Amino acid sequence: MKKYLLLLILVLPFSGFAQNTINNYKYVLVPEKFNFLKQNDQYRLNTLTKLLLEEKGFTVYFDNAELPAEIANNKCTALTTDILEKNGMFTTNLSLLLKDCQGNIVFKSKEGKSREKEFKTSYNLALRDAFTSLTETEYAYNGSTNAPAQQKAVVATTVAPAVKQAAESIPVAKEALAVATTQAAGTLYAQPTANGFQLIDTTPKKVLTLLKTSVQDYFIAENGISNGIVLKKNGDWFFEYYSNGQLNSEKLLIKF
Repeated sequence: MKKYLLLLILVLPFSGFAQNTINNYKYVLVPEKFNFLKQNDQYRLNTLTKLLLEEKGFTVYFDNAELPAEIANNKCTALTTDILEKNGMFTTNLSLLLKDCQGNIVFKSKEGKSREKEFKTSYNLALRDAFTSLTETEYAYNGSTNAPAQQKAVVATTVAPAVKQAAESIPVAKEALAVATTQAAGTLYAQPTANGFQLIDTTPKKVLTLLKTSVQDYFIAENGISNGIVLKKNGDWFFEYYSNGQLNSEKLLIKF
């Protein structure tokens, strides 16, 4: 019975929510420095990015500026901007990325190109070329910032009571369920999201996404490969999921 309970949890839909698009967001944050550059706002690329996003209709802030309470209290209400550079022998190649608070790419532009030799001119032209993809994309804020995350929260809070009731009704098994247990690899740091947490390591890299339920210390979880649960047992955290018919339990060190 425990196996079936876990299977019930594992098949909870992590996909199938309303599509997350730029129309779900009013705000965009622009960093003061892009990773491929050495200085803040080098070649005025960050300022240009902000201006081009504002021309599209977004409300844009630099991420180091004083932010409105709506964003400061919940970063998931805003998209974050990233610019990727692809090395080219005779061309400057830039792509625009808009990501949600969990690092998922909501929009990716085409690869903007420029063959100008002067760096400032070349970077500016390549960025403007990349932005043509966004210009050609319809944008109208629909008033439901981060709508997919809200729908996930509804699923988590409505299913969890049923799961808890089912768990309480299951008699104690006479035989122990075979579990493949692995020890914690390192400390994971919990970052709040609209409906739970994302766990990141020291890289930093996102390792797990946790969705809150109505049961304390009990989360619906996924790591990009497996869906399962994260729960607290005897003071320790575990990520449990099925793989090839085998129940796996990974011990986690989580710092909230």
